[in-house]
Amino acid sequence: MTRGGRRRGDPTELSPREACQRYLRRRRSDSTEKSVHGWEYRLKLFVEWCDSVGIETVGELRGYDLDEYYEMRSAEIAPATLEGEMWTLKMLFEFLEDLEAVDQGLSEKIRIPDLDPEDRSNDTKLAADKAAALLSYYRESDRDYGTRQHAFLELAWNTGARQGGLRALDLRDTELGSSPYVEFRHRPETDTPLKNKRRGERPVALPRETADALEAYINGRRYDVRDEHGRQPLLTSAKGRPTTNTIRVWSYLATLPCSYGMCPHEKDIEKCDWNEYAHASKCPSSRSPHQIRTGSITWHLNRGWPPEDVAERVNSSVSTIEDHYDKADPEQRRRRLRNRMEDRRRPLINELEFTQ
Repeated sequence: MTRGGRRRGDPTELSPREACQRYLRRRRSDSTEKSVHGWEYRLKLFVEWCDSVGIETVGELRGYDLDEYYEMRSAEIAPATLEGEMWTLKMLFEFLEDLEAVDQGLSEKIRIPDLDPEDRSNDTKLAADKAAALLSYYRESDRDYGTRQHAFLELAWNTGARQGGLRALDLRDTELGSSPYVEFRHRPETDTPLKNKRRGERPVALPRETADALEAYINGRRYDVRDEHGRQPLLTSAKGRPTTNTIRVWSYLATLPCSYGMCPHEKDIEKCDWNEYAHASKCPSSRSPHQIRTGSITWHLNRGWPPEDVAERVNSSVSTIEDHYDKADPEQRRRRLRNRMEDRRRPLINELEFTQ
């Protein structure tokens, strides 16, 4: 017996909190810290619910309890959020089944909501025409060419990278010569992991205009600082490498529509609070890094890029792109289909002309 009377090694006597902590320790070995933090938050809600209804050990949990928790959460959150929470809970219970801490098959009793694709993804994106207008403004502006916002938008739009990847870039990861590119590298030991770890490492070619803008930023407006690990970030704040929240703020600032024209929301630009650093996210037309990524992926597909090539460029899978990122409207999809059909027919037409 151990202190408190628990029989040593009896997994059914684990409290929900202990079980979750044990599961998260196991997952840290094969997952990014960001993913673990997300699971930790979701499971914290489950632990708090167990406490509130008097469940002291995981061995007490039955299918009815899991259904009760589902009903409670489904009344409070969006279906897509509920889906994520239930999948996390299911993985926890599969782990507990392996430990023989709960009844075998209990994980199968966790309900996963059956969502339509439109429920599972957010349609908000930076539209291609808005991105073109913003980039045209920055490229032609004497005041804002080569600023941090300009450099950020050039990178985010043309690479389609996640905000963690943009944050991770160092000066040494850029090649701005005759064949410009940036190279995304997984460096978890110095606080810049990529979501897919080594599988996320890749070079991404840049247009000449983007390379020129980055060069202007590096030589002019970039803070010449190092981060706490002695590395030289490409995108810098006055203190060094930006946090993910800072990257998000830069994204909102870089996409304010009043940068290139009249305010679409009939606000007085000179007096508008949304132009301020702390309030740019409140502008209905400003966009987050994820929304820029979504718009960029859709734009690449609409330009005729094969889905496999887009997936490699943005470090995703074709299925994920189709389910979560491709936000083309019906006319854009029809145009893509027509172009694909013409590409397939062209060799046949050429062959007919050659044989006549």
